[in-house]
Amino acid sequence: MRSGPAQQISKSELAIALGMCRSAFASAAAFSIFINMLVLVPSIYMLQIYDRVLSSRNETTLWVMTLVCVALIGVYAGLETVRSQILVRIGSRIDQLLGGRVFSAIFKIAVLRPSGGSSQSLRDLDVVREFLTGQGLFALFDAPWVPIYTALVFMIHPLLGVISLLGAVIIFVTALANELATRTLLRDATTQNIGALRFVDSSLRNVEAVEAMGMLEGIYGRWQDKRSQSLQLQSAASDRAGAITAFTKFVRIVLQMMILGAGAWLVIQNEITAGLMIAASIIMGRALAPV
Repeated sequence: MRSGPAQQISKSELAIALGMCRSAFASAAAFSIFINMLVLVPSIYMLQIYDRVLSSRNETTLWVMTLVCVALIGVYAGLETVRSQILVRIGSRIDQLLGGRVFSAIFKIAVLRPSGGSSQSLRDLDVVREFLTGQGLFALFDAPWVPIYTALVFMIHPLLGVISLLGAVIIFVTALANELATRTLLRDATTQNIGALRFVDSSLRNVEAVEAMGMLEGIYGRWQDKRSQSLQLQSAASDRAGAITAFTKFVRIVLQMMILGAGAWLVIQNEITAGLMIAASIIMGRALAPV
């Protein structure tokens, strides 16, 4: 299934299967719109607390606002649950549509080329299903809201908007650097790991001959070499990714400090209120999350 024509067929069948789930994807995207709107509830709540409740000392306003915001956060949690369930069912549907085809293809290849059959394709299908139900797809749904959140911060004050935009650019460049620094290593590690698994599968199909000829130790050595190469490549990729991730966390924390510090300075200058300062910090954090 990794040859040219077979790969094209698998891609077209995957596209067809994804197309059959188009309405479910649209529903998940629609839920994402309301989810990202409700994410602003804590910012609005903090804004009202600092600018209205503390100044007026009105307990009734505090209680009413708190109850309304808690109810809205409950709606947010419910929508998140439903969206997650939709994506889980999309993954199951993709598996139902393609699982049988992949299974049959594996055995057809094994019949034509006894040494060419492998269960790796089923594991690849599992990877696709896991991606459709993981956080990566959630970030994809939330990504279009990054410019909206950034624009909101600009509306609060241009200086805070510049900090937010600069932070988004830095984190995006860092994420891109992480991808470029680890892509080749991870691809080679995956290739080595697949090769090691295929070697074991091939050896198991001839286990009687291997045992009779005393080849087990030699086969173990070859498998260990392939496995070691895969682990070394994975370790190198993890080391690079770990360093870049640590830098990303450093940037995020510094950005939060910068926007609070700049916000405090603007409050002192009477250009914004304390509530807007806190709201800008929360909105910026949300804007950076998908990036």
